[in-house]
Amino acid sequence: MSPDTKARIDELVNGHKIMVFMKGTKLMPQCGFSNNVVQILNVLGVPFETFDVLSDYEIRQGIKDYSNWPTIPQVYVNGEFLGGSDILIELYQNGELQEKVEVALAS
Repeated sequence: MSPDTKARIDELVNGHKIMVFMKGTKLMPQCGFSNNVVQILNVLGVPFETFDVLSDYEIRQGIKDYSNWPTIPQVYVNGEFLGGSDILIELYQNGELQEKVEVALAS
């Protein structure tokens, strides 16, 4: 990954309390996994930002290296990588996601 791409990802991850790298946008997800993440965050009623990886090949590839995670979507809370759709569903079901989001938004 180029230093420019890493700097752009750093800015996105650290510039938002909740950042989702996904296919599509929060208003129009372009895959089921991205839609799952958007629906969970909408149910929690929290503000979050998204980046459409389909719009930028450098970010699409770079985010996978950045997190050492091969799939999209990727969710970051307070700069910490949480995981993708399956992990977010699990964290939501066991209550951990709500806790992490509350702490992030309070800080």
